[in-house]
Amino acid sequence: MHLLFVDESGTPPKPDVRGQRYFVVGGIIIPEAVWLRMRDLLHGMKVRRHIRGEFKWRYFSPNNDESANPMRNLDQASRNSIREEIYRIICSDRAVKTVAAVCSIPAAYAMHSVNTQNDVYNLTYKTITERFQYYLQDVSSDTGRKEYGLIVGDHRDGRDDKNLRAHHQMLLYSTAGHTSRYTNLVEGLLLQPSNLSIGIQMADMVAGAVWRKYERDDARCYDLLEPSLRCRPNGNVDGYGIIKVPLRGWV
Repeated sequence: MHLLFVDESGTPPKPDVRGQRYFVVGGIIIPEAVWLRMRDLLHGMKVRRHIRGEFKWRYFSPNNDESANPMRNLDQASRNSIREEIYRIICSDRAVKTVAAVCSIPAAYAMHSVNTQNDVYNLTYKTITERFQYYLQDVSSDTGRKEYGLIVGDHRDGRDDKNLRAHHQMLLYSTAGHTSRYTNLVEGLLLQPSNLSIGIQMADMVAGAVWRKYERDDARCYDLLEPSLRCRPNGNVDGYGIIKVPLRGWV
């Protein structure tokens, strides 16, 4: 079994709001045999650094002093050191792969099928789940047996959770020609509060690093993450670890 933990970079903008160029859904694929080791590495780091609480991308910002931020009393150098160690943990096992769907907001809203923020989210979510299906197919080919996967997403509010579950079920059972056949996914979508899931916390760090690279042209965290990105045999991550959507008009 392979687990895909997913989280997003904030909220897609409304159609009439200009400024934000990209929306990202990031994911980390952890085989069940590796999950315990990844959990222990992250928990061990928290114990060693005396951190009680969850990691979120925004908590590493210089001016973030939210009451829930376990690093609110740390200086920026300390926050950067912790963030760098998280990326080292993500990259520490070759069986762990990261993926991210990068949605161009202007190109998405130019599509006839995209009219709302939820449409942008669904399009980006569909893209990353398709790559998980392709990943499972590739692993099945390598192992000679059918490998299965489960997607774990971040719990939001009741309405958003209900909409995402419905969209996920539609993807699983759609017969449309433009939708992948999810023959390797275990039925259903597991939604979990991020503070209870180390996988979702890591997925948030994936989404943040990729979003920062494209939205702010700042690749410092992306460069730390890059060794873990799913890639072609020649090392190219385009279309494998980084998937740009929609292809037509992507800027």
